[in-house]
Amino acid sequence: MKISVFGSGAWGTAISLLMRENGHDITMWSKFEDEAAALRSVRENPLLKGVRIHEDINIISDIKAAADTAEVAVVAVPSYAVRETAEALQGKLRDGCVVVCVSKGIEKDTSSLFTGILQSTLGAGTPIAAVSGPTHAEEVARRIPTACVAASKDIAVAEWVQSLLMNEYFRVYSTTDVVGVELGAALKNIIALCAGICDGLGCGDNTMAMLMTRGLAEMAELCVRMGGRKETIAGLAGLGDLIVTCMSRHSRNRRAGVLIGKGLTAQEAMHEVGAVVEGYYAAAAARDLAAAIGFEMPICLEAYRVLFEGKSPHVAMRELMSRSRKSEHATGEETWVTR
Repeated sequence: MKISVFGSGAWGTAISLLMRENGHDITMWSKFEDEAAALRSVRENPLLKGVRIHEDINIISDIKAAADTAEVAVVAVPSYAVRETAEALQGKLRDGCVVVCVSKGIEKDTSSLFTGILQSTLGAGTPIAAVSGPTHAEEVARRIPTACVAASKDIAVAEWVQSLLMNEYFRVYSTTDVVGVELGAALKNIIALCAGICDGLGCGDNTMAMLMTRGLAEMAELCVRMGGRKETIAGLAGLGDLIVTCMSRHSRNRRAGVLIGKGLTAQEAMHEVGAVVEGYYAAAAARDLAAAIGFEMPICLEAYRVLFEGKSPHVAMRELMSRSRKSEHATGEETWVTR
């Protein structure tokens, strides 16, 4: 099958290698010709040192050429580039091309989920799925056992994508809960950034456990309010991705948070990390989304204030710890957990 991967970062490269191993004809697109030329020449992504890009993976910067022959289009660009990429693909994909979004996040200015952006841009008849879970590119590229979730409103599409990706080291589950999968993918980045801040502040294991548990509670309640299912947030796309992003040495969000906890500004921390820190963009989007539906997310809101308003992480921690007393569990049936 002819598959084009739009995005040549670490995850775009890893997913290209995975699908090439599954026997597919892979084209990987980069927005920049100098980057595409370097990847063609060196056959190694600098974000995945030591992992060779197979010679038969075609690497180009011509988006029309990448779209023309694609039977499957995989969107693997950073969150801020999803809409731009969707608009660039508009009218270029063949009828029936399945679009698989592996980008994680929420659009900053509109609080839109990525499958919604892709559907509205590419057309209501375009089959679309989202894939997410604890999937660090550094490990997938090295064939380390991994599991994730493929989500589509049409279960047949989700199961088809499941069969497209699965192999002996990459296990895929299917679901129709697109909202839960996409929200879990975006919100866990915020909590992971906060986990890094806690580490940078010198907090301990108790603090990390508290943050992850209460962060998961915020994720779950927002998911339910947005029409998703709590079971999804308790699964790979929620809890699984939260654990790996909060705890892993591969996590850019965690690394940026550590630097902020040690005194760097958000901009200085992201510059030091040297790659996209998705939690930064997600914090702004989550704040706007929660405000739009009248939902309070204390941890995510404090993350926004630290990242965008320059609030001291020490003050943010103190104010979170000093909030009024709460019951841990909701008394009504409309929500899973209380804030």
